[in-house]
Parts: sequence; C-alpha cells; structure tokens
Amino acid sequence: KPIRIEASNLFISIHATDGDAGLRMDLEGEDWRRLTLRDPRGRIVFDVKGKGRLSGHGLTGLTFESSDQSFADVPLRRFKARFPKGRYRFSGTTVEGRRLVGSDRLTHRTPEAPVVLAPAKDAVLGPGDVVVRWEPVTRPRGIRIVQYRVLVTEEASDRELSVDLGPDATSAAVPADFLARAGEYKVELYARERSGNQTITEVPFESTG
Repeated sequence: KPIRIEASNLFISIHATDGDAGLRMDLEGEDWRRLTLRDPRGRIVFDVKGKGRLSGHGLTGLTFESSDQSFADVPLRRFKARFPKGRYRFSGTTVEGRRLVGSDRLTHRTPEAPVVLAPAKDAVLGPGDVVVRWEPVTRPRGIRIVQYRVLVTEEASDRELSVDLGPDATSAAVPADFLARAGEYKVELYARERSGNQTITEVPFESTG
C-alpha cells in the first residue's frame, strides 16, 4: 500500500498592508526523494526531486512560498483563479521506492484585514508601553478565526518576537526587554481562518529604548 503523508497545510496568505497575496504550504512525511503537487484539475503546481548527496537521505518535510503578487498586477480574484479551490493531491516516491500520497483542501475563504487599534502607525512609545490591541475579525460573513499571531520585528536587526493566541484574544503586551533598544519596529497581526488561510496587517512604530 502507498504511504500517506503525515501532515500537510496548503493555504493562502494575504498581506493587506502591502496589498499582495501568495500561496503557502507546510508538509511533513516519510523520507522522500520526489514529490509532486497537482491542483483539482490535475495540473502540476510543483514537482520536486532530491538530487546530489541529499538524494540518498531523503527529505522529511517541505515548506514553500510562492512569490507575493501585488494586487495592482494580479487582483485577488485572478490570484484565486490561478489556484482553484478544491482538493490538491500529493504523490511521490520514498527513498525505499514506496509510493507516497496525500491531499489537502484549499478554500477561498480569506479573512478581512484585521484592524489594529494600537499601537498607532508611526507612534513613538516607551519600551514598557507597547500593547498590541485589535478588533475581532468577523468578516466576511461566516468566517471563523481559529488563531491570531502577533509578530514584532526590530527593523535594524530583524530580531523577532512571535506570540500565538486563541480566537477570543484582542490584545498582547510586548515585553519591555524586547524593546529595550531605541529604534524602528513593526508589528504584524495575523488572523488565521480554520482552513489555514490568513490575512496580515502591519503597523510600524518606534521605541524610545
């Protein structure tokens, strides 16, 4: 019998502030040397083959991100048409030559952009005063958020702080130690829908250190 891929997550990621979208995938499974993903119409989305020294060891996971396409060049409806909703199927070969199979369903349900109430854009704040606050994401109608993620980045160093929160959360305090160096920072708020699709809002601010 073919071996099934242990876990896969295929989803759409929209960056509302930048105005673009991309296709993302995270996959874990048996040691494999080749893997192909096809869309619901049977068209190949990608085809990966391990070569060189890795080919004898195999791969146990795969994460990919398509290049983000600006809505000015590719409107969201056209982006979704490129990747039709439905079941996407994986097929491949393990290092031992066994057939590897799996699937995941892509939906077009994407949350509206989360509204960040604080910090305000370009606010200058003391390191102990930063609390990220947002409005619950309830649109479009029928959307169900399962997770919020707060990602804070120091622009000069790309140092990051990430916090995952439940669907009822509406705020997260940023530790003062993380903001101890004066400079520019940004907070990205992710709203993730039950299918995995997510929408991100970004807000820049400064810490006085």
